[in-house]
Amino acid sequence: MVDAHRTFVIVGGGLAGAKAAETLRAEGFTGRVILICDERDHPYERPPLSKGFLNGTEERESVFVHEPGWYAQADIELHLGQPAVQLDRAAKSVRLGDGTRIHYDRLLLATGAEPRRLEVPGTDLAGVHHLRRLAHAERLRGVLASLGRDNGHLVIAGAGWIGLEVAAAARGYGAEVTIVEPEPCPLHAVVGPELGALFTDLHGAHGVRFHFGARLTEITGQDGMVLAVHTDDGEEHPAHAVLAAIGAAPRTALAEAAGLEIAPRTGPSRGGIAVDAGLCTSDPDIFAAGDAAAFPLSLSPDGPPHGSLLRVEHWANALNGGPAAARGMLGQGVTYDRVPYFFSDQYDVGLEYSGYAPPGSYAQVVCRGDVGKQEFIAFWLTADGRLLAGMNVNVWDVTESIQALIRSGAPIDPHALADPSVPLATLLA
Repeated sequence: MVDAHRTFVIVGGGLAGAKAAETLRAEGFTGRVILICDERDHPYERPPLSKGFLNGTEERESVFVHEPGWYAQADIELHLGQPAVQLDRAAKSVRLGDGTRIHYDRLLLATGAEPRRLEVPGTDLAGVHHLRRLAHAERLRGVLASLGRDNGHLVIAGAGWIGLEVAAAARGYGAEVTIVEPEPCPLHAVVGPELGALFTDLHGAHGVRFHFGARLTEITGQDGMVLAVHTDDGEEHPAHAVLAAIGAAPRTALAEAAGLEIAPRTGPSRGGIAVDAGLCTSDPDIFAAGDAAAFPLSLSPDGPPHGSLLRVEHWANALNGGPAAARGMLGQGVTYDRVPYFFSDQYDVGLEYSGYAPPGSYAQVVCRGDVGKQEFIAFWLTADGRLLAGMNVNVWDVTESIQALIRSGAPIDPHALADPSVPLATLLA
């Protein structure tokens, strides 16, 4: 039975919010838990939207965090399809779109991120898509299937993780795919040019065409439908559909309007809601987690300074950050210092990436295994041999060791890292 003497409110119906609600109950909180979701669907996970659900190997029901009946069983009050439009810190209340005001004793902002929009003529045409929500994925899944049947063309703006995963799904349906990317290779800001070429070759082998060093300037069409895209170097590409995959921005409007501290918009924090190591904002009764939060970075000794804020837009951050914030709301001592982690599946390549090593932060990349056969581990090292990040490609059960090496901060012999006969665990000694 719920004891109404305390009310914890969670704004955001994604993975971070749902796992925070679950954790509050698991930790014995008996007060009211109110989960505010601006979508009408129950909380769901986002990775399948560009992977299994999009490519047709997973069904819609598989994306949800909990069975619909779980929320009532756990005494979680759900407000579906209701955006939070105002946060009044003085009154400790949240106002919903329908005018309802909800009091809180503690509040968690798990508002996530939203896709960045293409600011070019033609984005109002019917064939222009974004991918962030389940409804987006449902529409895009149908579009890809139709393009595959009709030998249609998909143009993707952006060769980041979303762009590449959608390209793989589109080729699986048989659609023609062109990716327009301003950098010289895919994932340049994440894995650098050394490993970016791997993804160029992987997708090229599956028939994807790349147009590097260019940006979309216009989408043209007829009768409201897409026909082509134009780039700033004068090229034209036929297109029946366009996907904008140029990144995401944290949803911080609620926090900003309420006067909460926002992290710098440049650098690794990228404008998230600033939180401390316990995921508490500048207001002691308000916490933030998931894609919207920028938390202290305690890794990468030769990267951003110790204590810099980092915003991470990946599944593991939501999975782990939501429960950590919930424990912080309960007054438990929390230090959120997870090594950033994400995974991707593209064709027959599966990979996991741990750490943080943007271009300019590392001195060399060392590989162990067979890069040509796409079975290897890549390591990003500082000049004195400290590990910033590792990516295992079709090599499994090594993430724990890679993360331990990153956490150690100790210099590692590059030759030992490159030698498959040397167990990674022994390098910690």
